[in-house]
Amino acid sequence: VQLVESGGGLVQPGESLRLACTASGIFGFYAMGWYRQAPGKQRDLVAWAPSIGSTNVTDSVKGRFTISIDLAQDTVYLQMHNLKPEDTDVYYCYVNLHESSTLPDAWGQGTQVTVSA
Repeated sequence: VQLVESGGGLVQPGESLRLACTASGIFGFYAMGWYRQAPGKQRDLVAWAPSIGSTNVTDSVKGRFTISIDLAQDTVYLQMHNLKPEDTDVYYCYVNLHESSTLPDAWGQGTQVTVSA
């Protein structure tokens, strides 16, 4: 299983970015999503989407971030609007291959998002 991320970068406060993460080497999945992590801090869940069902985002980004999945491409997107400096982190996508997976089965390499004036 391999997850390849793209779309990070440097933006100013209030701007938007879209992250993408494409999985290969899998034959379907249960859910995909995104975590983020600042240096020296724990990795926090941001958003997740099951292959069937409703998407979810955490309260800290609700109304600004949207997650979506392209099942045909095994790709998960994180659309981020109205970015704030506190959104600056390394963003990691993950995949749960099975409903019974209690931890991510694979991680992306991480992509840096920096929000600064």
